[in-house]
Amino acid sequence: MSLSANWSYPTAIKFGSGRVCELPLACEELGLKNPLFVTDKVLRDNQIIAETLDILNGASISTDVFSDVDPNPNDLNLLEGVAQYKAGNHDGVIAFGGGSALDLGKMIAFMSGQTRPVWDFEDREDWWTRANSDAIAPIIAIPTTAGTGSEVGRASVITDAATKVKKIIFHPKVLPSVVICDPNLTTTMPAHITAGTGLDAFAHCVEAFSSPHYHPMSQGIALEGMRLVIENLPKAYTDPSNIEARSNMMSAAMMGATAFQKGLGAIHAMSHPIGAVFNTHHGTTNAVCMPAVLQLNASKIAERFDRAAPYLGVSGGFEGFCKFVDDFNESFSIPKRLSELGVGKEKLETLVKMALDDPSCGGNPIELTETNLRQLFHDLM
Repeated sequence: MSLSANWSYPTAIKFGSGRVCELPLACEELGLKNPLFVTDKVLRDNQIIAETLDILNGASISTDVFSDVDPNPNDLNLLEGVAQYKAGNHDGVIAFGGGSALDLGKMIAFMSGQTRPVWDFEDREDWWTRANSDAIAPIIAIPTTAGTGSEVGRASVITDAATKVKKIIFHPKVLPSVVICDPNLTTTMPAHITAGTGLDAFAHCVEAFSSPHYHPMSQGIALEGMRLVIENLPKAYTDPSNIEARSNMMSAAMMGATAFQKGLGAIHAMSHPIGAVFNTHHGTTNAVCMPAVLQLNASKIAERFDRAAPYLGVSGGFEGFCKFVDDFNESFSIPKRLSELGVGKEKLETLVKMALDDPSCGGNPIELTETNLRQLFHDLM
């Protein structure tokens, strides 16, 4: 079955196989004649980059490539990217790649016209209103993984290189103006990246569905997003060329990022500091943390998962869902302990403090404290 469509929610999305060829049209729609092409170090020499640049060159659209993007992008990467943006007199950003490239590309477009430091726009209270909205450059996002959903997000996660703290930078205009989702671009992902990014999308949906905040639209999106991951991630993992499964996973990734407007919780409050301190893969870290967090939140979320489980094709209600998560992780060779990711107990107290400071804490069904977070980290190590 061919999956192709044009959507305007939550932004303009050109979805379908081969639609990366419409990139020049997207540039024309936004008036971009000299965009900065932002990707990551791993993708820089990939054939899909060369082919995409050829599409731009064939349409007489000039561009420079910035690829100094770390797996957990930081403010040093951002400063270099903004400097290249200004030096090249660029008029917008094409963010191409996984969540790291998309997050940094969005921030380059955001910071290219600001005069205050990036940390002045952290997602706290109404700090986003400090930004000069008119100075934010247009953004085209082209994901090559199906996980973070950053292509439809209004924020980026950037690590403070000095303090090793991940911070969320938010502004409504950071939402890309045009998204091109071409599942063909995801077929060369290594199996472990397919799994890790797919489980990131799953974690977004699970935490949004669990959040106590009121947002019925996000609740429904999260439920369907979970179903799409459950049904399609195993297919994409075992058969990388399955375009239908890849398409559904790209949809699930965007749904997770849209749904978590309702809130994230302990999974992300833990994985953000772990990734910042130990440079672990975000989606894989989320997957390791999920079983313990589900048990922590059981008294608040069991009933809603009892209702959801039959729709998800899972028997046994909430407890059945927890067992499913264990088996799902195992099927993708996800470690059971953070120690297997290189996370050491010597940083336990640092991680607890950083987790308590993470804004994701506010969306957890059970109030997060120093005591229960320390226990979570200890058990998972």
